[in-house]
Amino acid sequence: MLFNSLEFLIFFAIVYGLYLLLNRQHQWQNYMLLVASCIFYGAWDWRFLFLIFTFITMDFLFGLKIYEAKNEKTRKQLLALSITINLSILGFFKYFNFFVDSFCGLLNFFHIPFSLVTLHILLPVGISFYTFQSMSYTIDVYRNKMIPTKRFWDYALFVTYFPHLVAGPIMRAKDLLPQVLSSRKLSLEKFYEGSFLVFWGLFEKIFIADNLAKIVNPIFASPPPYNGGEVWVALYAFSFQIFCDFDAYSNMARGLGKCMGFEILYNFNLPYFSTNPREFWQRWHISLSSWLKGYLYISLGGNRQSEMMTYRNLAITMLLGGLWHGASWTFILWGAYHGLLLIVYRYFPVYRGEVHSTPPMSRKWFIPKVILFFHLVTLGWLLFRAQSIHQVAQMVSALLFSFSVDHATLSLFLRFLGFVVPLIMIQLGQFKTDDLMFLYRRHWLIKTIAYALMSYAMLSWGVMKAEEFIYFQF
Repeated sequence: MLFNSLEFLIFFAIVYGLYLLLNRQHQWQNYMLLVASCIFYGAWDWRFLFLIFTFITMDFLFGLKIYEAKNEKTRKQLLALSITINLSILGFFKYFNFFVDSFCGLLNFFHIPFSLVTLHILLPVGISFYTFQSMSYTIDVYRNKMIPTKRFWDYALFVTYFPHLVAGPIMRAKDLLPQVLSSRKLSLEKFYEGSFLVFWGLFEKIFIADNLAKIVNPIFASPPPYNGGEVWVALYAFSFQIFCDFDAYSNMARGLGKCMGFEILYNFNLPYFSTNPREFWQRWHISLSSWLKGYLYISLGGNRQSEMMTYRNLAITMLLGGLWHGASWTFILWGAYHGLLLIVYRYFPVYRGEVHSTPPMSRKWFIPKVILFFHLVTLGWLLFRAQSIHQVAQMVSALLFSFSVDHATLSLFLRFLGFVVPLIMIQLGQFKTDDLMFLYRRHWLIKTIAYALMSYAMLSWGVMKAEEFIYFQF
């Protein structure tokens, strides 16, 4: 059930109507939302519900046991067992065939004939998201950052709450669970803000992301040889496609939550205005990067040890962050690439701005830094989007040795600009005002004109067929 489908519109209208009818009956609202969330998730495959409730039951009980444990050794053992089971289940569904194929390939490379049976495993939608969310609960209980709840069905709603269930943001228990346990206040202002976020998300998805997919997909699906000019256009298009696709889901999740009185954290904060890798990961997929920092990087030692150990911790964190996205060597290399960018950035204090410079000089170099780093990120997206390492090599070769701009390439680039320019205009306003709700806070006449133009663009050129979001596969 996709946010950008008529099916979901009907589903949400019914759920929201029931939610309003149950206003001031907080516990019944929670029961209704839990049932609705189960229907929403079960619409993909009802068998997935057994798996998600396995995570829910297990971590709910582990949270209570960790809290009740009297000594530190028992607490650590319970936490280790909880994490091991969580990651083992995730690893089986997501990585079993990948590791089997990789192991057999390695042996065959050394001329050792060996084969293992791979399984036809159906990847549950959103398993990476709700696994990390559920794990954060037991870890925070262990760290004494929160007291576990004894209300099982409310905990189940925290994990399954449908707006953010399938593709995030990854909400930590300390941020969302208190909202589940307490009464929510509804207001017209929150409803208007939520409606705007849903509308803006639909525009990002229907008009920008899905149209850019029509540029990206044919080029990556075509056989070599490649034209370097077309590859560059495809990379530019994918940079904005993946941003708009994921940001659209996050905005709609936030908007749906606001309509029901929930505050879901924003997941993107103008990432392509970043001037360095550290800033990028503070702006891109914020819920995942903060999760990796809080539960992995800091647990490894963070930057509290030697410089070499800090580099190691950065590399491990980004490698595992890449692997989180999918069972493929291209994702691992993408994580390694961003780990390298972070290490290089940390190594050179001149680029970090730690060498004395005047504010005017900082402003002077801001735009060149943004452009340079955007292109570094865009090159990284090649690793993320390519179907294999072999395709990466062929496309890099085309960029270096077969670069040409013909009429077809120029036409493709103009199509790309036609879909991206409206986004850039809005984002310039967001950046200048430091307000992601920039358009929502404009004068009513400006908003009316903008909404009319965006609606016309969606109805005239938008992809009205409900297309899946990219991050559903993770």
